[in-house]
Order: sequence, then structure tokens, then C-alpha cells
Amino acid sequence: MNKNKGIVLYLHVHQPWRIREYSIFDVAWKHNYFSGGQNPDQDNQKIFQKVAEKSYLPMNALLEKLLKKYPDFKTSLSFSGTFLEQAERFNPEVLESFKRLVKTGQVEILSSPYHHSLAFFYSRKEFERQVELHRWKIREIFGAETRVLANTELAYSDDLAKWAEQDGFKGVLAEGWDPILNWRSPNYVYRPRGTKKIGLLLKNYRLSDDLAFRFSDRKWNEWPLTADKFNTWVEDSVRYAPLLNLFMDYETFGEHQWAESGIFGFFEKFVDKWLSAGGNTFYTVSEALDANAPAGEISMPSPVTWADAERDLTAWNGNSLQKEALRYVYELEDEVLNSKDEGLISDWRKLQTSDHFYYMGTKNFTDGDVHAYFSPYDSPYDAFLYYMNTIRDMKSRLRK
Repeated sequence: MNKNKGIVLYLHVHQPWRIREYSIFDVAWKHNYFSGGQNPDQDNQKIFQKVAEKSYLPMNALLEKLLKKYPDFKTSLSFSGTFLEQAERFNPEVLESFKRLVKTGQVEILSSPYHHSLAFFYSRKEFERQVELHRWKIREIFGAETRVLANTELAYSDDLAKWAEQDGFKGVLAEGWDPILNWRSPNYVYRPRGTKKIGLLLKNYRLSDDLAFRFSDRKWNEWPLTADKFNTWVEDSVRYAPLLNLFMDYETFGEHQWAESGIFGFFEKFVDKWLSAGGNTFYTVSEALDANAPAGEISMPSPVTWADAERDLTAWNGNSLQKEALRYVYELEDEVLNSKDEGLISDWRKLQTSDHFYYMGTKNFTDGDVHAYFSPYDSPYDAFLYYMNTIRDMKSRLRK
């Protein structure tokens, strides 16, 4: 093995404000879109507490143990503002456990749109406001400054990189999608086309998704995945490259892949195995950008994301329901902001969260199964109905 082989472990932490079964009879009468429902699948507090017990608290405990044990173990985190709000309200210990991780000095926090929205592609001004709101929230809670951008669902294009460079970011994250890379490897730093200084880190989706999606799949021909086997794959992947970008949802650990699958023990053994080899390390995203010069230029003129088989925006805007919902919520922008009503503005921004449109997805086969797995509703049409009822109520509030 060559020296200075580094893993960039990026974990995204997010919870949306799910809309309850908001009836047409609630319009112009009740404005509690995100609470007060009878369905536990839409109870944001209950869901948060469940995920906290299954994922956030045990994974944070494991990360804290590894960070103390291994000075070369590093990780990078991004938090949606909606997650931070829920943690403050529903389980402050979760937030305290994340603070302890950041205080080690081995954890970097990334920037993202506060409300986990797709605003960059629908309202550039709103996107900029949400990035600034997020910066403020991260400073308030963690006392940290952000230097690298991870847009919602890794939604990325050349235009995003240009914007990020102009806004002072040193790097941005994206999906390492084969049709974009062609013969190139995602295991290098790249320069986004049209930029001069900013670096681009690309997710190694095969190895990332082995953990995020396939780890507990007994039908997978590589099941069960052991730390030794995965370490061999990682070593093979970086044999001629300097780094490996493992990007995934934080909830992979304990929620998507349950504790019973062995995911926590696997991860601890893998970290130990990787760091026991001379020259191996973990990088934060900024460290990876500082340690590796760009190996070439990458261009993504159209948006690329880390979702669904197409890796584009169609997970959120691929059908007429999604397009209509997106159009309606962003059409309200000027009127809502001009109202100066903080409650109204807050609700409008919660309605921009990408999850709402994801629940309206009508794709078939594997992607459709994934959409259904995450949805708190019986069907995409229910998701659309409740969402549009909230839009009607927003309009009624604006008329008052």
C-alpha cells in the first residue's frame, strides 16, 4: 500500500417535518400542519425519539469511542436545520452527544440549505437565504464555521459549484456517477468546470451503497459483509488512488440497517482494520481537499443527485403531482416573505423540504419501493392531497 490513503466519511443527518393527514376541512381553520394528527407514522416527535434510540444515540456513542481511541479517525457531518430544530425540541441529549463529537476537533460540519430544500433549482435567492440561516444555526449550536457545501440530496451542477466558489466555499460534494465520470475514478479530488479554486469530492457510490442499502440484504450475493471483506474492497479501490469517499445518511447506522444486522460491530471492526495498516487514515472533507490537488476537471451541466437509478431530480419532480406542488410552494415566495409573519414564513420553509415531494413519487420497481419505505402515507396521492391542503391554508392565511 502507498502512504497517505485516506477515507472521507461523510454522514448526513436529517429529519423532515412530516405533514399530518391535513384535511380540506382543516383549511382556514387549523394551521398545525406538522402536529396533532392521529397517525403515528406522521408523529414527528415519536419518529424522532425512535430514531434517536435506534441510531443517533448508539452511533454517536460509537463515534465518540472511536474518536477518542484513534487520533487518525475523522468524520464529516451535515445537519439539516429541521433536524436541529427537532433535536432541540424533542431530545436535547441527541444534540449534546453531537456537540461532544464536534468538540474532539476530529469532526467537520458542512453547509447545506437549512430546510433540506431544492431551492437552488427553483429560487436562487431563497437558497442563499437558507444557506445563511444554516450557517447561523451551526455557529449558534456548535460554534463552528462551515467551509464545504453539501447541497440537499447531493444535488449538484456546474452552476452550483460556481455559486459555491463565489460564496467563499473551498469545496463541494457530489455523486460520483458513471455516465459523468466515464473512465475516471471517484477516488480523486476534481476541479468543477468553470471554477478556479474550489475542489469537488465525489461519492464512491458502489462502496457507500454496500453499507447504506445492501448491508443486511440476505439476497445480496456478498451477504454477509464482514469488516475484513469490506476492508479488502476499500484497499483494492484505492490501490492507485489517494482517497475513498464514503457518503451516506447518518440513519444508515441503526435505522436503515438495524443493530441486529451487526452494522455497529462491523463499523468498529472496519475502522480498526483500516487504521491498523501503515499510512492509512481518515480525512475530514477539508483535509482531503487540502491534501490532494485536483486530478482533472469534471463537468455536470445538468443536475446530478444521489437518489434513484437516474441520479437526477426526478425523485422529486418526475411526475405531474410533484411538479404542481413545487410550482405552488415557490409561487408563494414573494407574498409570504412580504407578509413579515414569522410563523407563516417558517411554515412555508418547512413545506419546501424535499421529502414532501419525494413522498409523491410514483416510480416503479426498486426506486418505487424505496419511496414507499420512507413515506408516512398510504400512497403518493395522499401525500399530494395533504400537501395541497396546506398550500390552500397558507393562501387563506395570506388573505387575512
